[in-house]
Amino acid sequence: MEISITPSIIIEYLYCPRFIYFMKVLDIDQNEESRFKVQKGREIHKYKALTNKDYLRKKINVIKKETEQELYSRKYSLHGKVDEILFFENNEAAPLDYKYAEYKDKVFGTYRIQSTAYGLLIKENYGVNVNKGFLVYTRSKNKLIEIEINEKEYDEVKEHINNILEIIDTNFFPKKTRVSSRCMDCCYKNICIH
Repeated sequence: MEISITPSIIIEYLYCPRFIYFMKVLDIDQNEESRFKVQKGREIHKYKALTNKDYLRKKINVIKKETEQELYSRKYSLHGKVDEILFFENNEAAPLDYKYAEYKDKVFGTYRIQSTAYGLLIKENYGVNVNKGFLVYTRSKNKLIEIEINEKEYDEVKEHINNILEIIDTNFFPKKTRVSSRCMDCCYKNICIH
């Protein structure tokens, strides 16, 4: 069976590698449906997909966009739905992701990783360069933030994907996160060996 992971699974892996073991090897669901931010984020994605379909961000020189694109990559064993793919005149494109969050003068590393993973998908599916991504912080009046995506970040994402695939392929039980405070609120804490 061919395995394909999502950018969200990469984020789960970075939070704690054992999430992959519980979710993908033992097939134990997180039951995240009940988490408010997850639900609210999904509602915003749905709303944004239905409104402003023809709106192009001319301030950043967008010439075309595609919304809610489900992309697949056999090469990277990766798939995901990109909120918006922005196209520019110089044969470049960029992912744009809506975040149900406030912008506090810092872009979380998880957002960067997610944008980079979407960048990989866009590069492969469209044959264009992707050197940046955009985030829209919906709780900060839809503030638009540009982030750079470079080769080092692409290599990092590919390494994370390989590590995740190894856990799944070999049924490997990885070490837990080094941040022990994450264990307190973990949905797997009752079955995880500390």
